[in-house]
Amino acid sequence: MEKYRAEFEKGLTVFVDELKKYVSTDTGDWTIKGFIDIYKNIYTISSDTKIVSKILEIYIFPEILRFAENIGYKIILAEHQNWYPDLTFVHKQNDKVKFALDLKTTFRRNNSTAGFTLGSHGAYFKERDKDKNIQFPYNQYVGHYCLGIIYTRADFDNDLAETEIYQVNEIQEQYGDKQDPITDRKVTKLENLKSITSVIKDFDFFAAPKWKIASDRQGSGNTANIGSINDIDDLKSGNGVFSKLGENWFDEYWMNYGSATMIKEGKSVKITNIWDFLEFKGRTDLFDKVVSKGAKRRTK
Repeated sequence: MEKYRAEFEKGLTVFVDELKKYVSTDTGDWTIKGFIDIYKNIYTISSDTKIVSKILEIYIFPEILRFAENIGYKIILAEHQNWYPDLTFVHKQNDKVKFALDLKTTFRRNNSTAGFTLGSHGAYFKERDKDKNIQFPYNQYVGHYCLGIIYTRADFDNDLAETEIYQVNEIQEQYGDKQDPITDRKVTKLENLKSITSVIKDFDFFAAPKWKIASDRQGSGNTANIGSINDIDDLKSGNGVFSKLGENWFDEYWMNYGSATMIKEGKSVKITNIWDFLEFKGRTDLFDKVVSKGAKRRTK
């Protein structure tokens, strides 16, 4: 299976490098400007992360299908919205070879940080031969990958500037007696589509095994999600907390997150950081293999 893993990872890396020019202009702006009605009015979109994420996924999906076809795989979509993963790649000649791929999008914070959730560490992660909330049992996948998209939000003077209506001369047509139903709403006339400000820009794409970009902290509130590291350079280079420890330590830590306990200062405490877990396992000799930049702070 290592041969399949190496080939898939190599192909995915090359594919991701090509995506930037597919979604952005020479100046780094998003090529999506909005959506259009039959009267050729262009409605700009909000930079809300949920909206942007869904449009990006729809936009790059034909390219993902092309990539799968080129490397000899078919794609199976998650049957339900909250199932893992977003996409399952199945080898056309050997259906025992499956790869999980989750699409993750987010915006830059402070120009250098971003973060994602990397899937649950609950039921299907622990019971790896079961298929609850997962397309195929976790242990049937040869590898689990994340395709990450990081972008910068455009600056607007006010929130309503994101939801303008434009008419662009280069695509306007005459509709005879048909009445444009815009009525009294403001419509801005422009010469060409490039004159419309994109709501996001400056994309970074990367692909990595999710264990290589994982932190030792949960990704969101009280839900059982694995959190990623936050440094963009480390995300792109796969330099997560477990990247030197290895995938087995990632698996064991997150399978036991919050359920394993240890005694500290005479009290039983839940283990929720990699330092305590390694101490619990009697492997403090591995402390120097923890990429501490993305880990919870070590307590004395």
